[in-house]
Amino acid sequence: MKISFATVLLLAFSYTVAAQSKTTSWVNPFIGTGSVDGKSLSGSNFPGACVPFGAVQLSPDTDNEIFSPASGYNYGQNTIVGFSHTHLSGTGVADLFDVLLMPATGNVQWFPGDNDKPRSGYRSAFSHDKETARPGYYQVDLLDYNIRAELTATEHAGFHRYTFNDDKPAHIMIDLDHSLSKKRDYWVCRILGAEIRKIDDYTIEGYRVITGWARMRKVYFHARFSKPIVSHEMAWGLHSLKNQSVINGTTDVRAALNFDVKKGEQVLVKVGISPVSVKNARENVEAEIRDWNFDAIAMQADNLWEKELSNIRIEAADSVKTIFYTGLYHAYIHPNNTADVNGEYQATDMTVRKAAGGKQYSTFSLWDTYRAAHPLYTLLKPQRDAAFIQSLVRQYETYGYLPVWQLWNDENYCMIGNHSIPVIVDAVEKGLKGFDLEKAYEAVKNSSLRDHPGAPFKYLDQYGYFPEDLESQSVSKGLEIAFNDWCVAQLAKKLGKTDDYNYFIKRSQYIKNIFDAETGFFRGKDKNGKWLQPFNPFQYGNNGGNPYTEANAWQYVWYVPQDVPGLIQLLGGREKFIKKLDEFFVLEGGENEKNENASGFIGQYAHGNEPSHHVAFLYNYVKEPWKAQKRVDEIMNKFYTTDAAGYAGNEDCGQMSAWYIFNALGFYPVNPASGVYNFGSPRIAHAEIDLENGKTFIIKTKNSKPGNIYIQSVKLNNKVHAKNTILHSDILKGGILEYEMGPKPNLKWAKLCADK
Repeated sequence: MKISFATVLLLAFSYTVAAQSKTTSWVNPFIGTGSVDGKSLSGSNFPGACVPFGAVQLSPDTDNEIFSPASGYNYGQNTIVGFSHTHLSGTGVADLFDVLLMPATGNVQWFPGDNDKPRSGYRSAFSHDKETARPGYYQVDLLDYNIRAELTATEHAGFHRYTFNDDKPAHIMIDLDHSLSKKRDYWVCRILGAEIRKIDDYTIEGYRVITGWARMRKVYFHARFSKPIVSHEMAWGLHSLKNQSVINGTTDVRAALNFDVKKGEQVLVKVGISPVSVKNARENVEAEIRDWNFDAIAMQADNLWEKELSNIRIEAADSVKTIFYTGLYHAYIHPNNTADVNGEYQATDMTVRKAAGGKQYSTFSLWDTYRAAHPLYTLLKPQRDAAFIQSLVRQYETYGYLPVWQLWNDENYCMIGNHSIPVIVDAVEKGLKGFDLEKAYEAVKNSSLRDHPGAPFKYLDQYGYFPEDLESQSVSKGLEIAFNDWCVAQLAKKLGKTDDYNYFIKRSQYIKNIFDAETGFFRGKDKNGKWLQPFNPFQYGNNGGNPYTEANAWQYVWYVPQDVPGLIQLLGGREKFIKKLDEFFVLEGGENEKNENASGFIGQYAHGNEPSHHVAFLYNYVKEPWKAQKRVDEIMNKFYTTDAAGYAGNEDCGQMSAWYIFNALGFYPVNPASGVYNFGSPRIAHAEIDLENGKTFIIKTKNSKPGNIYIQSVKLNNKVHAKNTILHSDILKGGILEYEMGPKPNLKWAKLCADK
């Protein structure tokens, strides 16, 4: 049968339309990977291949010993050092980068060479013109070697396809020394042990044990090649040995595997990883990549992403859809399932255990993600969030308290407080099932009583605040732990534990002890009860040596999300509160006081870090919601773009994205453990959310167009909804939420909402 040229065009057009109709077609993995100049970093995201919440993130690294960006990939750089199998998305600290592979031609170069020097070491130049990425797939041409590298992934394995386009001798490097910077003076990185072993002409196995942000990680791997290894060399430090079957050491452990390939031929590599054993790594790859069909695995990865992303469908401007779905994509990279296909994982006590259901999640950036990312999971992925909570509680069972910042099932104590607590309390408030409620409460309560880094409760009991001369970051810890205490109290009340409720609700009020009515700020005190002097509300704190954590006094004065009416009174009542809030968004100054944690400014509002994320919505509490709508629109316009510099600050494992996703839909959780969302200024024209309970929630925006940023009215299921909030429970019932928008505030509507 002959097919006409017109038919071919029609089929091609139909395929293009079908591809564009997929939600994955709107994801741009390069958003948040840096900037063109390579200097102003943004997002700290990576462009490589992974599947939703998988253990493997197979991605290129543009430097060898990585410090910043923490993802290992900087869009502004022009060389690639290789492709490693584990990465962090959007964090402020680097780690992982396990089992690096790099194809090359010509003479073997044992070391990665200097950054930005294409012909030094085994690194290669590359161009963004010959680089593509989509969910589950990455491709780049290595210009120095004329090699096309393609990557895809499953949950526990990476799949490489290298096309050699020259007739030069071909080899693939395996580098177990590739890591975060070993020159860093905090969370110091060292290779404690590494081994590469040739099993047969097609198979390499090994492991490394490494310290870093995670105090100790074991990473085992099994690599299977599509072509035979015709010869090989192994190296430890400066010592290169030909045809030795095994090499081990504590630094510079590498191997060069040589292949007989002609121009245009390919070498494929399947690499399974495991935190438990080489045997498990082998079982992982054998279970997930059964043959050599690279394209089928890439399509499978795309289908997994499509399934994960497509339970919410939106109509909006193309730029909004791109930012929205890329944000969802970023929010679904972490946490990661660290359990192998047989369910085994390494627990926080370094023992090997088996996870019920085969899932043990880790990589919990909780100081960031409790604010919006986890509330987003409760709405879009409640069963997954319940599984996250099971994993959080497992640390309590092996370690004595819930995670602060958990990486590869190791507690690294990054940041302050213990924000597993609001994640669990929020889930219970919203009726999530799938975890032991009494065990969860036990974990929440005991994690609020047992001292641990970032949460020294003994000082609260003794002083009624954290003295800065005994515990740095005292103001931020006081405010954030007060919110945690409020959360514990609410769960205790729900479960009928009256004594616990009384204790924790009282302790949550201790923030009054650090409020200085004279200056109008929460301030640090010493152990003698004296205010720290001098006081500069613009001065930024880092992660120690200052009362404020990655923020200043202006940004933390608003952090009482559990009791905004109480905060209004503390600041002198409605009029004074409004005046101070107005000043916050326009006040310049403190330029010499900022540090690397300061970005995304509107006045003193700093969207590049999380303590500011709820502040715009506080106008809803003082009868001026149009100001919230104006500021939310401004934040979305200024700090979210479709290019590589698409975020202000680190993306933080989905938190920065979750903020945008909620606000594109028109609402946001000011108190992320209350089941209440505050209205802002929606960006979408239409959205449909397929809820896990089988119902559908539809959002419609009348007069949705640029400039129409103010809510004129709201209807819920065709009835006037004269409130500035909507409940999570309302959404779960299904139905239709309708916004009517306009170019000017509707003061009558605002008054009607305020009166309710």
